[in-house]
Amino acid sequence: MKVFRSVAAIALLTLAVAAFAQSVPPPAPAQAVAWSSLSAEQQQLLRPYSGQWQGLPPARQAALARGSASWLAMPAQQRALARERFQQWRALPPEHRAMMRERLERFRSLPPTEQKNVRDNFHRFQSLPSAQRRVLQQRWQSATPAERHQMVDRARAHRMHGADHHPN
Repeated sequence: MKVFRSVAAIALLTLAVAAFAQSVPPPAPAQAVAWSSLSAEQQQLLRPYSGQWQGLPPARQAALARGSASWLAMPAQQRALARERFQQWRALPPEHRAMMRERLERFRSLPPTEQKNVRDNFHRFQSLPSAQRRVLQQRWQSATPAERHQMVDRARAHRMHGADHHPN
């Protein structure tokens, strides 16, 4: 079921491909994070990096500091779920992980409104009965690239037409 969710997320992100043509300015460079600025709990969690911390790029230091702070703020049940998902991630073939990273980056490059559309579509898909999700997944997987493009265009037109009739 979790693999199916991953596939569904990938399919929904693929639907947003047309919006990826927009350029996004590069992010501001990250500031270095001093080891001494980390809490004792963060230092304990990041101990494997302690000997090489100063040599890590500032962006990596910042990401590790943010990640450790988030991890420490999670309830135990959420940590267990995160561990399980990480194990599933590591079990994926490297090509699959690379593809998913690329799609995540393309998603992050979308304007906020397009990101919202993708999320809304994903939640709408998840709320469908499992039999209907399977049918849609099979239809998507068996479609040619041209057919997929038509599906995306129809969905986009439907969404835009619906927006004209249902203002928020």
